[in-house]
Amino acid sequence: MKPFISVAPPSGLLLVLMCCPLLGWVQSASSNMASDNGHPHLGDSDPQRCMRHHFVETITHPIYKCNSKMVLLARCEGHCSHITRSDPLISFSSVLKQPFKSTCSCCRPHTSKLKAVRLRCSGGTRITATYRYILACNCEECS
Repeated sequence: MKPFISVAPPSGLLLVLMCCPLLGWVQSASSNMASDNGHPHLGDSDPQRCMRHHFVETITHPIYKCNSKMVLLARCEGHCSHITRSDPLISFSSVLKQPFKSTCSCCRPHTSKLKAVRLRCSGGTRITATYRYILACNCEECS
């Protein structure tokens, strides 16, 4: 640690202000943990963090001759915790079907809403296509 400023107040005491780079890093990591569900290395400044990405898709019916429609969709994409873990399970049986419990974190939809698009088909019929539109993504335990 290096002193930033040393000041001698009138009382004869010496006041030294110290800079601790490690303390700044710990405070930064704890604020990132609060903003990113406990993942200290994945703060808001990480461009590859788990987040929603928009894209345009053309919806066409696979069988009927209908007009196509372009829709805005969203996907969850990005990194979550790089830490995975496998813990041994304790059993009182002679056969262990699942000897380990693995833990990992995946980028998944957190909230979504149902949307529908109507396609106009030959003969005047209309067919409805439905899909889930992702509103928010989150790092959640993989299954």
